Amino acid sequence: MRTIIFPSPAFDHLARSSQQTPESIRSSVEMILRHVRRRGDAALLDLTRHFDGVRLRVSDLRVKDSVLFRARVPRVLETAARATLREVEAFARNQLPRDWRRKNGHGAEVGEKFDPLSRVGVYVPGGSVPLVSTVFMTVAIARVAGVREIVACTPPPVSEALLWALNFCGATEVYQLGGAQAMAAMAYGTKTIRPVDKLFGPGNAYVTEAKRQLFGVTGVDLLAGPSELMVIADETTHVEWAALDLLAQAEHGSGRERVFCVSASTRVLKSIQQHMLENARSFSVNRGLGRVLKNGTWFIHTRAQEQLPDVANALAPEHLQIMTRDARRVAGKVRTAGGIFLGNHTPTVLGDFVAGPSHTLPTGGAGRAFSGLRVTDFMRRTSMVEYRRASLVRASRGVQAFATAEKLPAHGASLAARMGRL
Repeated sequence: MRTIIFPSPAFDHLARSSQQTPESIRSSVEMILRHVRRRGDAALLDLTRHFDGVRLRVSDLRVKDSVLFRARVPRVLETAARATLREVEAFARNQLPRDWRRKNGHGAEVGEKFDPLSRVGVYVPGGSVPLVSTVFMTVAIARVAGVREIVACTPPPVSEALLWALNFCGATEVYQLGGAQAMAAMAYGTKTIRPVDKLFGPGNAYVTEAKRQLFGVTGVDLLAGPSELMVIADETTHVEWAALDLLAQAEHGSGRERVFCVSASTRVLKSIQQHMLENARSFSVNRGLGRVLKNGTWFIHTRAQEQLPDVANALAPEHLQIMTRDARRVAGKVRTAGGIFLGNHTPTVLGDFVAGPSHTLPTGGAGRAFSGLRVTDFMRRTSMVEYRRASLVRASRGVQAFATAEKLPAHGASLAARMGRL
């Protein structure tokens, strides 16, 4: 685990590298997408056998509805899931936009209408860590938006808990497919899987790179994964809690997760680092965790307390825990985090599982331009315009001025004809 100073050339290098995808991943994903585009279902079977070690037939790709309906989970998980669903749906309903209309300066009616997407594809990580909670943070929100066809892909073999959650939250089709090949199948379509309008969901570095390369072939929600957490700490931070929070995000399993701890106090940074190393021994069963501790953990020392928000804005972390004395004030100066968690008593795991907002958040610096997943991402906005003759008259001078300036005479004639002036 490394300690670097902010600002410094070492920090600048960290910020640049966080936005870059290794060439090996880019080229591998490009090959996978090309393979699926050319060979369809046959490629999906080959890639599933190669990457997941599972032999499937074409008829096995889609999980039968009867299998979904039979899936069961322990009562304690079902109770927690129902409570989480209520929170996620309530948060999403508060985000629903309303159609609106108004009269513009010409006296014409203008406005917007909002419609759900027809068919979406959701990726649910399910390899080393089957993310049951992701189903609630994606599929359930799509259902609130009114999407009729919700296609879900998750790597085989699919756990009973994932099957239950997908059925419970309203997925209409479920396929045993993981990685970049799943994204390619949903984007391009095959004989078995019809293409979707937009791709959603978090994933590993390969899934995220597949989204990047498929943008334009289909819509993409955001670049989400592998997981990140930044903790901003000061003398009031509960250091053991902070250490456990950092370990919690580091244990997702891919080994490519990244965690940052930022403070103006070297004493606080050293204490959190010590607690991380001590507590990590309890979680040694997760091999990915060790890789993150070795290659994906940074302790960042700022020269002044006022620079703490600057570090967050530069790295745009997926999750940001502000565990400082005046957390709200610090949060007010942060513009790029995917999700902000305030105070010592608000660990990121609440957002992962039960709080209400989707845990599908931008990573790898994408938070500079992307926001976290929300219900409007599952919808389209359409502008509406309606003019009558009286409002045409008021608009005509402006139209003619632009048509003349841009040397587009047919544009001017289009309006003039309606006014008998052609």
